Formats: sequence, C-alpha cells, structure tokens
Amino acid sequence: MIKTTIISDKNTKSIKIKNFLLRIIEDNLIKRQNLVIVIGGDGFMLQVLKRNKKKSNLFYGINSGNYGFLMNKFSKKNIIKNLSNAKMTSISPLEMRVVTKNKIKKSLAINEVSILRQSRQAASISIKNGSKYLIKKLISDGVLVSTPAGSTAYNLSVSGPILNLNSKKISIAPISAFRPRRWKGKIASDRSKIIIKNLNPVKRPISAVADNIEIRNAKTIYVKVNNKIKFNLLYDKNTSLQKKIKLEQLRKETF
Repeated sequence: MIKTTIISDKNTKSIKIKNFLLRIIEDNLIKRQNLVIVIGGDGFMLQVLKRNKKKSNLFYGINSGNYGFLMNKFSKKNIIKNLSNAKMTSISPLEMRVVTKNKIKKSLAINEVSILRQSRQAASISIKNGSKYLIKKLISDGVLVSTPAGSTAYNLSVSGPILNLNSKKISIAPISAFRPRRWKGKIASDRSKIIIKNLNPVKRPISAVADNIEIRNAKTIYVKVNNKIKFNLLYDKNTSLQKKIKLEQLRKETF
C-alpha cells in the first residue's frame, strides 16, 4: 500500500488542514510513492527538507503561513486532484562550510547563504571564485549567495538578479555596499566554489547564515552548490515554482 506522510507546523491553521487531510486521504488513495505533505510556511518547509535530505521523497507544500513562495494554495475541493496531478521540480541546495577560530561547521541553504556584519562596524571581506578574485575588498553590511529558488527572496530585496530555475547559476549580491559603491555583485556558474574571507575579524566580526541557521564569528566561508542532493518539490499546474519566479521578475532582466 502506498503511504502518504503528513507533517504540519504547530499553529492552529496548519493543524486544522492536517486533520482535514487525515480524514479524506483515508478514503482516497493517492498513487504517488514517498509523498510527504508539508503544511506550514516557507520556513517550516525549509526545515523539513533539510531533515530529509537523504531521502528520495516527493514534497507537496500547503501554505498556512504568510507568503508561502515554496508552497501551494490549499483547496478543500481540489486537494486530491491537485496532489495526484502536481508536477515535480528538483532543486539543489548550497553547502556552506564556515571556519571560525576554534571550529569548522557545515550547513545547507536552499534559498541563500547570508554573510552579515555582526556589530555596528561594516563588514570588510574579500570574495573569490576558486582562485580568482571577484572582489578583493568589499566594505558593506554583507553579501548574499543565492540559488535560483532563493533569488526572489532576500536576494531580490537587495536588488540582486532573479535567476531562472534552470539557469545553472547562482547570484552573489552585496548588501548595502559602501566601498566600492558601484559594485553590483556577480552571477556565477552553479559549479563555482565561492570563498568569502573576513579581512578584519577582530574589529569587524561577521556571521554566516544558511537560510535560518547562524554561525557567528566567521573567519572564512566556503559556499558551493551540492548537486548530489536533490529536493523534489510538487506544484499545482498553474502555480509551479518556475511560474512564481517569472511573476516576480516583472521588469527585471533574466539571466
């Protein structure tokens, strides 16, 4: 028998949707292997995906939060049809490795890795792609490395480029660049190995954040796409992740 797993956030709306699904799914067999229904917002979906990174599941998100960019809209009337007919999109996360004074820590980011100033002092960092400098010294509030799926999130708020889902690119966008003011960032291949170094860790400490996991007092941060990990997301016919990204593009240029 094909089993469907339902995971929900703890808020009232999520639990109400979960209880409804538990009642109707018993009477309606959904012919999908390894289906996981995730009820919550984008943050909750990110948590669930990372906990299940070693499993080949299909994840169908139902939005019970605010924006719900990674999720589908809940429809009591069409939920069984939507679950059966949803189309799959596969995305790979960023892998972040952070060197601090005493430790090396790793974390995954589905949307972005954020390098942020940790004090009132602006960050002073260098950014390389492999052995090649993208910028030797950037004074700013920080920098973002974003996936295509995350390019419409924090990246868009700092005027970073929106990337097509199949672009095989990542965005590197400064946050409030002070020097040089005209540096707008870079678009790089998803095979890039980005190295971000704190040039003044004593006076200008920085933190590294993988989606919502923060590591403070970072000295060097290594970021790359982990193409060995694939998260398989399901979307209703008219609300695919690619379509959502295109809606966000508006008048911005696509790469």
